Amino acid sequence: MSFGKEVFNVGVSSAYRLLHPMHTVLVSCVGKSGKLNIITLAWAMPTSINPPLVAISIAPRRHSHTLIEETREFVVNIPTMNILKETLFCGRVSGKGHDKFKEAGLTPLPARKVKPPIIGECVAHLECKLHSQFTTGDHTIFIGEILEAYANKNCFTEAGYNLEKAKMVFHLGGNEFATLQPRIFTPQI
Repeated sequence: MSFGKEVFNVGVSSAYRLLHPMHTVLVSCVGKSGKLNIITLAWAMPTSINPPLVAISIAPRRHSHTLIEETREFVVNIPTMNILKETLFCGRVSGKGHDKFKEAGLTPLPARKVKPPIIGECVAHLECKLHSQFTTGDHTIFIGEILEAYANKNCFTEAGYNLEKAKMVFHLGGNEFATLQPRIFTPQI
C-alpha cells in the first residue's frame, strides 16, 4: 500500500539500505600473532542492557573476522567526522596486507581490560569479550559482552553525546556519510 504516493522499488538485495543512515564504528582487534587491525562497520547495535551486550556483523572473508575468532576480544571505537578519511580508508583495505593503524595515521593505545587497543582519535570505546557468535546468511554476528565503556569527557555527559563537539559518523550508503546537527527535538505528548 502506498497511500497515493509514488514509491521507489528498492529490491530485496538492497533492502538493508532502508535502515541507513547507520552509526559508523571502528572495531579494533588483534590476532594470536599480535598483529593489530581495524575494520569499519555500520552494522553494530546494542542487544542487551543486563548483561551489557553489543552486536557487530562481519563477513567471514574479512580479516577481522578471523582475528576476533582467534582472540575472542574486540573494541568498538566511535569515530567522528574529524577522522572520516581514516575511517573510510580502514573500510577499503584489508588488514592482511596493510598496517591500518600506521597507514591511516591512527594511534593504538592500551585498552583497560582486553588485548586489542583502543583508537586514540576516537571519542568513545566499548571493550568487549566475545559472548557468542552465529551465522546469519553471508555474515557472522559477533556478540560482545562490554567489559569497559568510556568516552572523552568533553564529548559525552550523563545526558549523552554533546553533538557540537562529537560529530559522529553515519553511513548513508556507498561512499556517502553524514553527521547529526546539534539540534534536539523533544516531542510534547
